[in-house]
Amino acid sequence: MSQQCALAAQKANCILGCIKRSVASRSREVILPLYSALVRPHLGVLHPALGSSVQDMDLLGQAQRRATKMIREMEHLSYEERLRELRLFSLEKRRLWGDLIAAFQYLKGAYKKDGERLFNRACSDRTRGNGFKLKEGRFRLDIRKTFLMMRVVKHWNRLPREVVDIPPLEAFKVRLERPLSNLILLKMSLLFAGRVKQLTLLEHVHRRATKMIRGLEYLFYEG
Repeated sequence: MSQQCALAAQKANCILGCIKRSVASRSREVILPLYSALVRPHLGVLHPALGSSVQDMDLLGQAQRRATKMIREMEHLSYEERLRELRLFSLEKRRLWGDLIAAFQYLKGAYKKDGERLFNRACSDRTRGNGFKLKEGRFRLDIRKTFLMMRVVKHWNRLPREVVDIPPLEAFKVRLERPLSNLILLKMSLLFAGRVKQLTLLEHVHRRATKMIRGLEYLFYEG
């Protein structure tokens, strides 16, 4: 967990506490503009060019969870339902949205000249998917995985052709909404699959450890 994110989360929670103590109304029309103007800027400390850990995202996400739960008639809804009702992005979705917007600017927008040095086009005759695929680079240090140039490649390559081929930035933002939701679902499913695999390995170690104890070799393992 980075110190920068810890301080940002602390500031966001302090401001939420002040809003809760000083504002009597809990209506959407009052709380949501206050959150957008005073709290959310502190949750955007993760610049698209920098990496972030899962712990940082979870810590910052807690402040948004708390803010959405302050709104009247939202207390008993799940976090995902609250976001949908308030038309807000989760921080992870907002981060991925920022990554893809930045990539578009470097590849086709205002920073195209700089993008030619940062990204490599994939040389392929395959027509499946979009026609502007990027090449995944190789690296020795794991920290490079968090760089924008590495982090955004897989997500960019999964975008459909009708999203990538459109030139204006504003039109790209509009068409990005539905594919972005699909990318988040795919990312979460891959993360869940990785955690299941990790738990399976830990379970295997636990089974082996219990079987090493004398007198327990022939007993049935029940977790």
